[in-house]
Amino acid sequence: MRVLTTGFIVFCLSLKLPAADVPTPLSALLDEATRNNPDILAARRGWQAATQVPSQVSTLPDPQVTVQSFSVGSPRPFAGYSNSNFAYIGLGVSQDFPYPGKLKLKGEAAQQDAAISRDKLDAVRRSVLQQLKEAYFQTAYIQQTLEVLDRNGKLLDQIEKIADARYRVGQGKQQDVLKAQLEKTKLLREVAHHHELMGTQQALMLKLLNRPPGSPEITTEPLVETPLRYTSDELLEKVRAQNPDIASQQESVKKQSLQVEMARKDRYPDFSVQYMWQRTGPSFPSYYMLTFSARLPIYRRRKLNPEMTQAVEELNRSQREYESQVQTAYFDVRNEYIAAETASQMLKIYREGLIPQALATYQSGLASYQTGSLDFESLFSTFLDVLNFDGEYWKTLMEHETALARIEQVTGVPLN
Repeated sequence: MRVLTTGFIVFCLSLKLPAADVPTPLSALLDEATRNNPDILAARRGWQAATQVPSQVSTLPDPQVTVQSFSVGSPRPFAGYSNSNFAYIGLGVSQDFPYPGKLKLKGEAAQQDAAISRDKLDAVRRSVLQQLKEAYFQTAYIQQTLEVLDRNGKLLDQIEKIADARYRVGQGKQQDVLKAQLEKTKLLREVAHHHELMGTQQALMLKLLNRPPGSPEITTEPLVETPLRYTSDELLEKVRAQNPDIASQQESVKKQSLQVEMARKDRYPDFSVQYMWQRTGPSFPSYYMLTFSARLPIYRRRKLNPEMTQAVEELNRSQREYESQVQTAYFDVRNEYIAAETASQMLKIYREGLIPQALATYQSGLASYQTGSLDFESLFSTFLDVLNFDGEYWKTLMEHETALARIEQVTGVPLN
């Protein structure tokens, strides 16, 4: 009598994978995310808005137009206009002129803000694309793992059939058959878990691509090891020039330098010029008046000196943050480079050593078990080696590609 029940046989059919759809290349998804991701679009709009500021802040203040009515003998407008040389109607225009150089500095500071927004756009774009790559690699790993589980489920079927046949003729143990069935149940648990992970990664990719709910799932291309063509030192050289966070911090340092210069310019006066025309009636001559005024920055101790101190401290802060950002980027590159190099070495060990050796050991053990020269526990151990090494290989490959994606995000160097 077979120990495996009919219901369990039906349940095990879920190990078989559905027919795969046409794979979508990663490059196509990256282009789609660049076009449609809302975070990227919002950052792009912010940058475009920031580019409109420099011309605004570097332009002179709007002129002011003045209309005056000076009445004599009555509070009514224009009273006494025709019979008094004191009553008049006046028209004037005035213009404020900041101290030379202030408007230029404001425009340059706004340009630095626009540059910071541009670097933020690049940082957001790289972050979104890196998240998409990681989700893509995770999905590819899960798809490949499901195939591994299906393939190893067939090997387990083979073991279980041989164990059942030996048990029926009295050469094996019922425990061997039960253990094979238990392992098949464990495989079903792994399949269910990986389908859950697949759903999470699919949802993340749809979010990053800004696709509507209910969109078809994305089928990935098989994972392939990408060679790392750069040394660690070569990648570190790219960091200062191409990392958007570092570039943004550099622009912040430049802006704070301009703020120090603006604080220095605030110690100089601003000016205002006004021109007035006054008419005192048809029989009286017109008056013309030119006024020149200046704002005197006299509150040095309570206003100007603290303003300068604040600007200098903000400059020092931005310089330290720049140095911290550089060191953080250096650490990220070194860390991910080590991870990628280690994963590459492990992949070679799996391909050329562990996996073929484990498979050969299993096949030899299977033949020995059929003849009764090997016990079930030893055979089952060789099967678990095949199962584990297969899964570990694809996980290591996923980690390798993920490390390269993170290096791309930090350095801006295309690796895949």
